[in-house]
Amino acid sequence: MQAALEVTAKYCRNELDAYGMCVTSKPGSWQQDCHELKVKVAQCTSSHPIIKKIRTECAAPFAAFEQCLKENQAAVGNCSKHVSDFLQCAQSVKVTDHTDKDKE
Repeated sequence: MQAALEVTAKYCRNELDAYGMCVTSKPGSWQQDCHELKVKVAQCTSSHPIIKKIRTECAAPFAAFEQCLKENQAAVGNCSKHVSDFLQCAQSVKVTDHTDKDKE
């Protein structure tokens, strides 16, 4: 989760800030009133190359984590090894940006 939040904060800060302000300002109705902003955060993160690469390269550990959550809804702490495995995979993913090299 931490890796995903860091990527979101780094590359989708404007969308995340707008969503956060909406949630804070509408404590009783944020789920309905801020839905469009939540969608914008999701669109931003899903279109980012690092997220796409993490989804591809870490699909197996993420699937295992999701399965664990389904099986342990009342005791999600039982899934800490699955979280660690996924985060370790996600943190090892690197995106090579060829455009930077072309500019040099």
